[in-house]
Amino acid sequence: MSGPAWQPVPWQGGGPGQPVPSPMLAAHADRERAVDVLRAGFAEGRLQQDEYEKRVEQAYGSRTLGELARLVADLPQGPQPFGTPFAQQPYPGRAAGVPATFLPAPAATNSKATGALVCGVLCVFTGGITGVPAVVLGHMARGEIRRTGEQGDGFALAGLIMGWLSVAGWALFVLLMVAAFSGGQ
Repeated sequence: MSGPAWQPVPWQGGGPGQPVPSPMLAAHADRERAVDVLRAGFAEGRLQQDEYEKRVEQAYGSRTLGELARLVADLPQGPQPFGTPFAQQPYPGRAAGVPATFLPAPAATNSKATGALVCGVLCVFTGGITGVPAVVLGHMARGEIRRTGEQGDGFALAGLIMGWLSVAGWALFVLLMVAAFSGGQ
């Protein structure tokens, strides 16, 4: 009998022209992640029962990330590959990018921060009447942004600055008016 004694099964990878699998040792979390990928593949009908059970057994017995990668190379793997160093290495079946479905949603901009900015800008057109709402909304938005991690701190800060300038302008105007009326008597 000629030829190599070991023939790679298609889902095991490691054939000619394929990247060398990672020799980094796998952690328990890496094995669990591989089993999760296998479980999802089985649930989606991508794997038969016997193949799923065989791969799960091999996943728990794997020592390296390369062995785990070969077990899941032909399955969709979601947003997180095995370990950061290994994530930088290509392996068979790995997509070039992560589908947008699996990416975290971008953080939303705080609506109060947007309101503060709008009120601050409107100060110019309303003669400063919207300055107080800009200040109130700006302070509330910055507090919420610190608590929740939302976006919009720049909007809130800009609204605060314009609002406080408007309030200071009104205070100066009132002070000058009082001085003008009291000085004339």
